[in-house]
Amino acid sequence: MTDHPSTFRGGTTDTGGVHWDDRAAIHRRGDGQGLLDGMKALNRGTLAEMVQMIADMPESDRGDYVIQKAGDHKLETAEIMALAEREDFPGRGT
Repeated sequence: MTDHPSTFRGGTTDTGGVHWDDRAAIHRRGDGQGLLDGMKALNRGTLAEMVQMIADMPESDRGDYVIQKAGDHKLETAEIMALAEREDFPGRGT
């Protein structure tokens, strides 16, 4: 899931797995992003922690938030919940 370019030939370093320890932040959907986007984060932590926070929300509230992951990848509700259901999700069963 990593989308950072490598330093060799500019290729991706995607190994096919989810990097649960990547930096991530929860933002309100449509918060405008922009130059000061980092200051608009509501919560910060690992990807696993942010996925768990969204998964723990009432279903009716989940659509109000997105996760912005290191490497400029924005996760919408469907992708977040798919991650929460993975067998290798660290928060599974909590």
